[in-house]
Amino acid sequence: MRQGGTRALDLFRDLGVFLSRITERWVPDAWVICMILTTIALLLAVFGAGAGVEEAILAWGDGVWILLTLAMQFTIAMVAAHACVSSRPIFALLDRLAALPDPERPVQAIALAAAFSLVTAYLNWALCLVACALFVPFVCRRNPRVDIRVLIAASYIGLGTVWHCGLSGSAPLILATPGNPLLDPGTGAPVVSRLYPVTETLFNPFNLAYMLAIGATGFGMAVALHPRRNAVTLTPQQVEDILPTPPEPDPAPATPAARVDAFRGWILLAAILLAYPLGHSIVNRGFGTSWTINAYNVVFLVVALLLHGRPLSFLRACRSGVDAAWGIILQFPFYAGIFGLMQNTGLGSWIGSLFAQFSSQQTYPFVVYLYSAAMNLFVPSAGSKWLIEAPFLLPAGAELGVSPVTVLLAYAYGDSTTNLIQPFFAIPILAVTRMRFGDVVGYTFLIALACFAVSAVAMALIPAGL
Repeated sequence: MRQGGTRALDLFRDLGVFLSRITERWVPDAWVICMILTTIALLLAVFGAGAGVEEAILAWGDGVWILLTLAMQFTIAMVAAHACVSSRPIFALLDRLAALPDPERPVQAIALAAAFSLVTAYLNWALCLVACALFVPFVCRRNPRVDIRVLIAASYIGLGTVWHCGLSGSAPLILATPGNPLLDPGTGAPVVSRLYPVTETLFNPFNLAYMLAIGATGFGMAVALHPRRNAVTLTPQQVEDILPTPPEPDPAPATPAARVDAFRGWILLAAILLAYPLGHSIVNRGFGTSWTINAYNVVFLVVALLLHGRPLSFLRACRSGVDAAWGIILQFPFYAGIFGLMQNTGLGSWIGSLFAQFSSQQTYPFVVYLYSAAMNLFVPSAGSKWLIEAPFLLPAGAELGVSPVTVLLAYAYGDSTTNLIQPFFAIPILAVTRMRFGDVVGYTFLIALACFAVSAVAMALIPAGL
């Protein structure tokens, strides 16, 4: 029986490696995919929705610059999370956490890594990306018998399970933020009629129950997959080679300007100025109304400021974070062009009518889940993808009697699952560990299958009128 299970695992691993090789060979760069989708959208607008060629091009052009605010919000989210992790206190915390498991029981290390991934993903998707990538070498050093492939898979599960259910869920935060493009598109009719605070989405009882179920599924699968023997481990020298070094302390100021730069008061002033308005809003308006993309960014900026303690250390960490966020900065205007096509031609309503035609109220959440999961393989950016899909997913849902909250959650769940077999968000952890996605995708593929089964049941149970 055990031999049959080993063969099944080897089969799935080989299939994962095969799929990874295909995607590495045939799937182009993310920006090129964006341009391919732009071409498809233009063709559909002309030949499907009946727009003229000039009308479609102008509609695309009208949309290019309307998402700049949102692009900046998501850029700051990435930069602030990176700055938090790139601080000396966090480095020390990671080392202490890695020492908790028994080195003779590598499954404990897998459980720790999986729990760390789930918690950080719930708090902040970008925090999970960076923190888990840095945490893996510490775990390897303290737990030399742990299988590096399963450790990476366990460190990755947060992004494939709970992140879009959590506090940084892009689509729910967009619908909760005043002036968002779906409520106030600038051109064309609004997609939604009101804001949807996170108390109706992220803190919806169904979402909380799903988050617990999908998180437990990912956690249990990661722990169960660690091999009892023949584990692939790193040598002490390999661990030393990938172990990150903490940020260098600031040198002693030698000039008046350097002494001004090193003054801690600037950090405290910035933290107070950012935190007080948010605290005032929460006290007077409530958490549900106050928790938006801006509020979420404020929290992580304040935490990053306090963790670094000095201006130059904070600024160096932010500069490094901008390097990780360049894809958001570049790609958002082009996805905004597709959003403009959806809004300013009949493309959004035409695609929406197709979805409504081939779905029912009972099957629509599962259809949205599958569609979102499939699209995520090509557009691994939940926020921009939501903006180009919501203009037809939400109207189609309304036509079938499915509420925006139900559509939103189905979209969010599908967007998460295929992160487990999409190498884009694995880049940081693979870069740190010097592994290939093909080395780990067999394990993440198995976890994704289990998550898909749980999500399919959830889509059958989700109420249409949340």
